[in-house]
Amino acid sequence: MSAIPELEGVITADELRTTAEHLASLQLDTGMIPWFPGGHCDPWNHVETAMALDVAGLHTEAERAYIWLQDTQRADGSWHAYYANDGSVEESKLDTNVCAYIATGVWHHWRSTWDRGFAENLWPTVMKALDFVLSLRRDDGLALWAIEANERPWNYALLTGTASIQHALRCGAQLAEALNEPRPDWVRAADEMALAVRTKPESFEPKTRWAMDWYYPVLTGAMTGDDAKKRMASGWDTFVMEGLGIRCVSDEPWVTASETAECALAFAAMGDTSTATDLLQWTRTHRRDDGSYWTGIVYPVEGGKHDAPVLFPFDEHTSYTAAAVVLAVDAITRTTQASNLFVA
Repeated sequence: MSAIPELEGVITADELRTTAEHLASLQLDTGMIPWFPGGHCDPWNHVETAMALDVAGLHTEAERAYIWLQDTQRADGSWHAYYANDGSVEESKLDTNVCAYIATGVWHHWRSTWDRGFAENLWPTVMKALDFVLSLRRDDGLALWAIEANERPWNYALLTGTASIQHALRCGAQLAEALNEPRPDWVRAADEMALAVRTKPESFEPKTRWAMDWYYPVLTGAMTGDDAKKRMASGWDTFVMEGLGIRCVSDEPWVTASETAECALAFAAMGDTSTATDLLQWTRTHRRDDGSYWTGIVYPVEGGKHDAPVLFPFDEHTSYTAAAVVLAVDAITRTTQASNLFVA
């Protein structure tokens, strides 16, 4: 059995295994992994959770998650944004970033297992998904944020989504090479998107209030080197609550463990494992005995609304939050074969 990642002061191997077992317990017979028992599922966070299962060696459960995506993929290569616990469509829009992320997940699974047969089985699903995303590019090469199944009510692109899509395209291209099905067009599209992320902020709908727009260009490798360091330094005072974690939004004292773990991934991606480890250590406050993690905690500030920290959303502990912690631990410790998915 492969080694289980552990990081001193953050999580032991036994604790990480407990977290993975909690995630596996959420999985339905269909293979779908909801946010929490009885909750809904979105394909992006579903993939992130499948990757966490692979980190812990739960490869069968991860495969069931990808088969669910294969079984529910629409004919055009897309998925709806949200599915209810019974598998029905809860929110119908087709989000390009949500649809692209399967390429990241299947490439991670390949690197985790070297199972060529499974990758070949999922290849048509990955190919249709990425081709769907690229069919929604604007003239400037950026994919629309989302469409409805029969109309295009939005005409804008998102910075975080674009950064994630270009990374998914590169993962898909690596999978394509491994399967002798090269797709250089995916790399060219990723390069064009990454250039826009680095140099054309005016191309995106402004979402600077959200922490993800700060760190995602670095997390996904769209920004590297000095550019990455400058970007992470520029947002530190805005989004970091020292000793507590990362604010989800800049104007509220609301710390989310998923954003904190993802920000740790961004620091790990640029080689700053010390800061990444500090950030992950702060997620301990969110950890529950069953291995799950509270989604968010609102902390009091002078003149604020609360006299003491409160959970927000109340009593919510989400699959994607725990999954983000697991992936960040693996990226820092470089334990598994797929640990450098984000760390070059």
